[in-house]
Amino acid sequence: MAAYAYEAVDALGNLKKGSIEADSLELARQKLKSQDLMIAKLKEQSALTKDINIEIGGYPTARDLSVFSRQFVSMTRAGVSILECLKLLIEQTENKQLKKALMGVRANVEKGETLSESLKAFPKVFPELMINMVAAGEASGQMDVSFERMAAQFEKTAKIKAMIKKAMIYPVVVMVVALIVVVVMLVVVIPRYTTMFAELGTELPGITKGVMAMSNFLMEHWMLIAPVVAGMIIGIKAWSVTYSGKLFFHKLKLQLPIIKNLEIKKSSSLMARTLSTLMAAGVPMAEAVEMTANTMDNVYFKEAMEKCHDDITIGQPLSRPLEECGQFPPMVYHMARIGEESGNVEDMLTKTADYYDEEVEMAVQSMMAALEPMIIILLAAIVGTLIAACLAPMLTMYNALNSL
Repeated sequence: MAAYAYEAVDALGNLKKGSIEADSLELARQKLKSQDLMIAKLKEQSALTKDINIEIGGYPTARDLSVFSRQFVSMTRAGVSILECLKLLIEQTENKQLKKALMGVRANVEKGETLSESLKAFPKVFPELMINMVAAGEASGQMDVSFERMAAQFEKTAKIKAMIKKAMIYPVVVMVVALIVVVVMLVVVIPRYTTMFAELGTELPGITKGVMAMSNFLMEHWMLIAPVVAGMIIGIKAWSVTYSGKLFFHKLKLQLPIIKNLEIKKSSSLMARTLSTLMAAGVPMAEAVEMTANTMDNVYFKEAMEKCHDDITIGQPLSRPLEECGQFPPMVYHMARIGEESGNVEDMLTKTADYYDEEVEMAVQSMMAALEPMIIILLAAIVGTLIAACLAPMLTMYNALNSL
């Protein structure tokens, strides 16, 4: 899904600027028109611009939205009006983008718009799931229940993301430190040995010659190497957010033995949790599946859910397309089938999500248990090679002296 920057005029003649996510330019245009906006300018954001905007903008995280939802529930149940809730939340919110969006939402509500319509004007801040949940709550007269369920949803999402990030800190830090050590060895230590052995006229072993050649290349061409490496990193990052890049990297996640288990369980949990939350709010099955597809992180699971939506609209039960798509584990569609037979799909999906939340935690622990020895072996091989390159000439000299 690409991001499109737009400038548009609303029904009151106010100029609005922002960005909207859609699968194509035409779909982006349709989304804006559905919000009664007259488009003045619409173009796709480059991957680099999108990343920079996200970084600088500081858009709210799942945890921010969870706190916002919890506070909204507490206030509305205490009898505080929506306008007063929004005013208090604006004062309490620390995230600048969320605060700015809430100010816009409050202004729109004051003009007579519903809360869901007002949230829809800020798609970069409020996800589609939240907007539709609020709309469902407005229709059923149970908006506090919708916000409570959203809070639980965002809390679970934030917990899983935090767990994965925490697990990745150790290997990333170790690899960065290892890279620094290798560079220091090649740039500082090895050249000193080179000078010393050159003065002694010692014949160097092959391993030492190889490491010295690498050291010389790094020192002579570092001004070329640095921008090339930086350009490659930026290029890969930019490509990774395009559709073809997502296809490649998301497929890679589903093929690498260490990551595959985690990706499948994480996606299964997200799907089951989101779908059950939407159904609990009274959203029709087909519509809920379509919304769930838009929340999936992995493009292959997103496409699987889109196929499920197509099959459900022609009358198939949820369990059948979940099984036929081949992406979800057997437990997912078996639990869905049990729910269909008992008339309680929502509860079965909630139990499925709870189960896979625990499985994600175990998968993270298993991944770390597998990564740690691999990292140690890799570091031992790198450092061992450098040490061997330094010691080999000394041993050669020692043997030569002993033979005299």
